[in-house]
Amino acid sequence: MWYEVHPTPVKGKDGRNLMYVRPKSGLKMNMRQLEDYCERNYSMRYGEMSRAFDMFMRAAGWFLSEGYRIETPIGSFAPKLSLKRKVTNANEVKDRDVQLEGVEYNPGKIWNREIDKWLDGFRRYDNPDTQEIMADKENLEQVLKDCLEKYHGFVTAGLFAHASGLTLYSARKQLNAWTQGDHPKLLKSVRGKEHIYTEV
Repeated sequence: MWYEVHPTPVKGKDGRNLMYVRPKSGLKMNMRQLEDYCERNYSMRYGEMSRAFDMFMRAAGWFLSEGYRIETPIGSFAPKLSLKRKVTNANEVKDRDVQLEGVEYNPGKIWNREIDKWLDGFRRYDNPDTQEIMADKENLEQVLKDCLEKYHGFVTAGLFAHASGLTLYSARKQLNAWTQGDHPKLLKSVRGKEHIYTEV
């Protein structure tokens, strides 16, 4: 497995930032690609997995709405509830105070066991130093200018991350910073499922 090393905001005993590791950025697979793989390698009909997921979500959604915890081969799912207001007396809690926060997923150790079957060790990917890149504002502004020219006046966090060498998180953080202040460089708007940044 390829991994990257990045600094955290937390300082270590030597006064320098502690590091954390994560899988190499940019490795992503969508449902269609996963189904293609399963069709080629496991004699699974294309679309079968999507239909199974669809039926699972419909059935599980109903049981979750009734308050059930659902145990599956890939982990357990349970509704997550919270109160809309702060209450110190249980007798004061009314139905209208309760809200659904989402679904709590607990994979347990099943994924560790499954991944361990295939894992053949860890290999470091020499990713750029994010803090060093972020500190060079002149270079980042030039990268932004190049992106806006190349993509006809707009850029996304993914495109900027690829061009600058930043992580997606840091690229989005920098683009958002350029939308702030009295004289912003960029305007942020929504296109489909992602944000785009256009020159002001």
